[in-house]
Amino acid sequence: MVAQSLCLKLSPNVSVPLLNDFKGLSYGLVTPFVQPTKWDPIVASPTHYQASCRLRYNARHFLLAMAAHKGEDSNTNSRDLELKPRRKNLAVFVSGGGSNFKSIHLATLNGAILGDVVVLVTNKRDCGGAAYARENGIPVVLFPRSKEEPEGLSADDLITVLRKFKVDFTLLAGYLKLIPVELVREYPKRILNIHPALLPAFGGKGYYGMKVHKAVIASGARYSGPTIHFVNEQYDTGKILAQRVVPVRAFDTPEELAARVLLEEHSLYVDVAAALCEDRIIWRNDGVPIIQTKEDPNQYC
Repeated sequence: MVAQSLCLKLSPNVSVPLLNDFKGLSYGLVTPFVQPTKWDPIVASPTHYQASCRLRYNARHFLLAMAAHKGEDSNTNSRDLELKPRRKNLAVFVSGGGSNFKSIHLATLNGAILGDVVVLVTNKRDCGGAAYARENGIPVVLFPRSKEEPEGLSADDLITVLRKFKVDFTLLAGYLKLIPVELVREYPKRILNIHPALLPAFGGKGYYGMKVHKAVIASGARYSGPTIHFVNEQYDTGKILAQRVVPVRAFDTPEELAARVLLEEHSLYVDVAAALCEDRIIWRNDGVPIIQTKEDPNQYC
């Protein structure tokens, strides 16, 4: 109450949520979860996790209002806050170490991405990405159900979970399973994937990981690089949104090429996720997505 009263004195457009604002939120969630090492029901509750994200974001607003009240320089005033897009809820899917996931998560924390990773989905409970999520209090969900993961969710149950987390966008970051049609239809033009080659070349079923880089070098291609595309019902055939070019050197090994491409992946995915959360992706009349630059909405990249 004290913080809210102070905010009202400083700026009528800044608010700090009261605990009463969160009444009526559901604590239920379709199981199973991969629980953190030390089980905390708040970590596993989508409503509590999202509330904590909102509280952190409103705390930033509060500090900005205090700075403005003291006459300190600030690039954001109350009108800027009103025009700013709302923070988006992100689900990330991984199957391995999750280096792209880590880059995205860190970018949400440092303000480069106007969003929060509210849930991690994986088909491997012990993968590096899942371990990182647990260490950072991000709920982990197993999908799909399989012999290796009999506790995994069905497609319908996964959609129920994502709805409870109020997910706006889904980012595939090294997730090696085909996304089910039910999920694609639930989130049209809201699922992105990153591929370690310049699509449409070297894509499709079976092209993943080091196999991609070996094929690029064997073909004699002079350039490679990551591609981010929207996800449809097939592997690597959705509309291309962004690419970065990486030269293939004369005597590259697959490992060397993979390392240089991965560096570009980390940068590109953060840039694209930022544009996604800031509503800077538009669709041309021919169905091709393009990105407005942050500096000038009339310029595209």
